[in-house]
Amino acid sequence: MPLTRAPAALLLACTVSALACSRRDAPPRGPERETAAPPSAPPVPDSFLVALTTSRGPMAVVVHRSWAPHGADRFYALVHGGFYDGARFFRVVRGFVVQFGLPADPQLGRAWSAQVIPDDPVRQPNRRGTVAFASAGPNTRTTQVFINLADNLRLDALGFAPIGQVEERLGMVDSLYAQYGERPSQDSIRLQGDAYLTRAYPNLDRIRTATIVREWR
Repeated sequence: MPLTRAPAALLLACTVSALACSRRDAPPRGPERETAAPPSAPPVPDSFLVALTTSRGPMAVVVHRSWAPHGADRFYALVHGGFYDGARFFRVVRGFVVQFGLPADPQLGRAWSAQVIPDDPVRQPNRRGTVAFASAGPNTRTTQVFINLADNLRLDALGFAPIGQVEERLGMVDSLYAQYGERPSQDSIRLQGDAYLTRAYPNLDRIRTATIVREWR
């Protein structure tokens, strides 16, 4: 992708194979980690529906535990705890992905940053509208997730396992503010939270609330 890139330490190098390099967009990458203990959450249902109220309007994501149980469990815990409330869509690359999961409050981010989860096998392809966790390599998923804006099937071979898909208003996701591309620094977001983004990238859209509205057991 011919856009300004984030620091190399925060982007997964596109050197895995010719397949991985079929386009120049860097795969979604999570932040570096610190030690802390996250809060607990109730037992995870087989599937659940998450309603997100955003600065562009509402959207809904349905998560299936059978697709990626470790990822689904983590996403359920984060939404249940209000982790994503106020978070910005800090990486928006049209025709590729929308990424979020660094919270407005940097202290909240530090409480989860070392709590990695094991990788799930890729059971569903990274097609347009699917949702998956970002990572920094094997077994490094923490809180960042991305929405595929296209059929990014090359990410399957790189181990990105979708946990669910956008159920409603995918067109709204396409309209999220994308002029900053990949310029926002994940390091700066981790250290300063929303204060940094408000100062340097004020037009980024945000999640106002993320709520679990339905569960199937």
